[in-house]
Amino acid sequence: MPRRVIDRRAFLGTSAGAFICTIGGRRITVRSPEDAARADAAARTVARPAQAEPDGPFPAPEPAPGGQRREYWIQARSVRWDPVPTGRDDWHDVPVRGKRTFRALTYQAMTRGFARPLAPASMPGPVLHAEVGDLLVVHFRNADEHFGQALTMHPHGVRYNPDYDGSYLGVRTRPGGFVEPGEEFTYLWEATPDSVGVWPYHDHGPNHMLNTFRGLFGAIVVRERGAKAPDVEQVLFLHSLMPSVTGLRRTLQTINGRAYAGNTPTVRARVGQDVALHVIGMDDAFHDFHIHGHRWRDASGAFVDTPSVGPNETITARFVEDNPGRWLYHCHVFSHQDAGMAGWYVVDA
Repeated sequence: MPRRVIDRRAFLGTSAGAFICTIGGRRITVRSPEDAARADAAARTVARPAQAEPDGPFPAPEPAPGGQRREYWIQARSVRWDPVPTGRDDWHDVPVRGKRTFRALTYQAMTRGFARPLAPASMPGPVLHAEVGDLLVVHFRNADEHFGQALTMHPHGVRYNPDYDGSYLGVRTRPGGFVEPGEEFTYLWEATPDSVGVWPYHDHGPNHMLNTFRGLFGAIVVRERGAKAPDVEQVLFLHSLMPSVTGLRRTLQTINGRAYAGNTPTVRARVGQDVALHVIGMDDAFHDFHIHGHRWRDASGAFVDTPSVGPNETITARFVEDNPGRWLYHCHVFSHQDAGMAGWYVVDA
């Protein structure tokens, strides 16, 4: 049997971890950017499924008594993304050399009717807010002009009927599970009492794994009706950017799409403020979360300072700030922290 020769680029992708995409009935092992391009080509050939599912139609939900409609306009688009815009690791005071930009997929907040951008395209996408009883009305547009694939928004934590699941299900796909380039769809998601918390949303179209790894994810925050928001609140996604996805020469361990302190979010607070840091895993690995000089209570009431978080899990570090100074926060998987998964937490007296 002839030996397979792996060039340097393919080796780097393999060493960073291969994964298997199942797209339109095809299984594609992604070890390199060339494999990712094959997955993209397969995704472009997936046709819109016929509406063969016999269930439905389903009634459109409305806000609960006392609730309101919370409308968002969000588009998916491709951008060139730099995970290390300063070019440096501020913690270790060293430059980060080599190629850094790659073609990402992001969600972007728009003004009403998609008239203009409300903010730059970002990784993660915009945070969606609701209170119990509200109806999230999310107008989604697939504005990507580069990858040419059907994309979606699939939420966690909220209630929805099958039309608003945002998942590609083959021949059983409902309307919101296949939004082609240039198309729009409106998702209706209910914030029920059991939705209180912080949850991810992400692409769940035909090529969902690869496109989520490219940056197509965001967060939903649901509070009890009338609950006071924290004085300082930050969502932090822990995830990796692999060479097989980015074409870069190494895996970057990132927080919100950025690597190394000075690029990852710098969180600022003052003594006496109510602080909530919501940490979500958004790759195939397990991470944990540590803030120097701080500890807080977990859901059981026990004090912790390094809780673990798995794929699409959320933990919240919430405390009243009492310790001024510049502090490091990071994943305490040692190989992750030194590959970029770290940032600054700055507390003023």
